[in-house]
Amino acid sequence: KNLNGGAAANVAMIGATLGMKTGLISAVGCEFIDSHYHKNMQKLGVDTEALIISQDENTPTAFVMTNNNQDQISYFYWGAGKEFHDSEVPRDKIKEFKAVHLATGDPHFNCKTGIVAKEEERLVSFDPGQDLGMYSPKKLKEVIANVNILFGNHHEIKRIQESMNVDINGLMDLGPEVVLMTCGSKGSIIYSPDEGKIEVESIYRPAVDPTGAGDSYKAGFVSRLIYGASLEEAAKFASSVSSFVVEKQGCQTNMPTFDEAYNRMIDFYK
Repeated sequence: KNLNGGAAANVAMIGATLGMKTGLISAVGCEFIDSHYHKNMQKLGVDTEALIISQDENTPTAFVMTNNNQDQISYFYWGAGKEFHDSEVPRDKIKEFKAVHLATGDPHFNCKTGIVAKEEERLVSFDPGQDLGMYSPKKLKEVIANVNILFGNHHEIKRIQESMNVDINGLMDLGPEVVLMTCGSKGSIIYSPDEGKIEVESIYRPAVDPTGAGDSYKAGFVSRLIYGASLEEAAKFASSVSSFVVEKQGCQTNMPTFDEAYNRMIDFYK
């Protein structure tokens, strides 16, 4: 199946479904503008004015394979993604939003964007995801220095610590106020200098497809945090959001509304 996705786009689309004003900065091919995917974004109100459009390459595409244990391997066509490196960060567009999420993508562009977002005093979150191997220790440290929240699964956080040669506290000393580690069905762990270690149980649902679960989690977490929720409440809401996404194949085929996600959260964490 050919399904809509992309880490940054997933966050933007799910955030919009939850009722947030969202925008997308991403590199796409010129064929994307007239695509159904772009039209779906516009219907949801996702701001796409800052898209980087390549005239020479097609939109980046991931080929994802998942086994019966929900283990995944991806092959990636970078395509228009090469446009990121030399593109300018749209500072004026960033000023229109409360938060900036740095998803998988070009390390150099993510670094530049993090600097601009921090200068504009926006909440900055970062999820290197499967692109972690593209970051040199130096570049990774530069990006982390400008973020408020560092996301990663338990494998990724461990690799980041090894790359930086630090423990969790040392990692937070490099910049992030919050390190959030997702552990699949085991839930998530939040590390914060102010609140210490917070463990949050995950909402279990039979997983048809885990693709996009992490992106939906980040969208849910940030959406609550910027409106004043505690770290624990934001994580519980994020778990609820992602529990919907895994119920169907595809990243954007079962995106919950705010009420749907909130009600499931309340029912589970009684």
